[in-house]
Amino acid sequence: MVDVVSDAIAAIRTGRPHAARTRRTAPWGLRFPAARGTGFHVVLQGQCRLMVEGHDPVPLGAGDVVLVPHGQEIALADSPDSELVDVAREMDDSWTPAPDPVGAAGELTVLMCGAYQLDRAGAHPLLAELPAVIHLPRRVGRREALNAVVDLLGDELDQRRPGTDAAIPALLDAMLLYILRTWYEDHAPRSAGGWAAALADPAVGSALQHMHAEPATPWTVERLSRRAGMSRAAFSRRFTELVGRPPMAYLTWWRMTTAGRILRGGDAPLQTVAERVGYRSEFAFNRAFKREFGVSPGAYRRRDTGS
Repeated sequence: MVDVVSDAIAAIRTGRPHAARTRRTAPWGLRFPAARGTGFHVVLQGQCRLMVEGHDPVPLGAGDVVLVPHGQEIALADSPDSELVDVAREMDDSWTPAPDPVGAAGELTVLMCGAYQLDRAGAHPLLAELPAVIHLPRRVGRREALNAVVDLLGDELDQRRPGTDAAIPALLDAMLLYILRTWYEDHAPRSAGGWAAALADPAVGSALQHMHAEPATPWTVERLSRRAGMSRAAFSRRFTELVGRPPMAYLTWWRMTTAGRILRGGDAPLQTVAERVGYRSEFAFNRAFKREFGVSPGAYRRRDTGS
């Protein structure tokens, strides 16, 4: 399951994630305006309230993690009645909170807030169906990996040491994966269908793993259904029901998404890119790519790299 989740993130990742630690002393309130990136907030110490328009305030405690997948506006405050101050957003979608207060005597809350830069134009449907806000309370004895990453990030932001600049982005990447893994394993309603059910389904999940791990393999519905131990018709029906498109349509989409990531990340010849995603003919690859993205692979690379 995690390989598919990792691929979904890697396909739309741009730039580096950002995080900042801030101390707030009651009374306080921070409003995070809507943003292009995916925001996250972690309570390192103390407590606060998460406020989203149209919903009741949600209490947050130390170790709680909040992910805002689609960049929706949210607010954090010690109390729903506290005045909210807008947090400035920089060009790279990082946040610039107001300076830490000095000499205040109210209850202290320490937050870690930040953002991931993601290109939503090619968003994987796995990410597109996430709720507007994900809240993962810290639980003793469960989610040890996520809890450990949160603790390590808090330490790095609290005491900068040699290697901190390299450690923070890596830990942030790991935290995003653990958040999504936790959500899909423990929180998403599998009975309702969709990607939570697709990842949990042995046949469909196995097919997705094969497609993602080996996009250049000449997969067919027959071949995938045999791997899944199902009839061709039953497998195709089950896959389409859970994923939202037929197996071969999803495979083509994933191949083109993978090709786009390769084009953005280097200068490999187009024939090489075509072969890496299962096309022996550069002409056929160009046609499929243009059908998906509206431009040729060469034009796509020039647009994204500026070359």
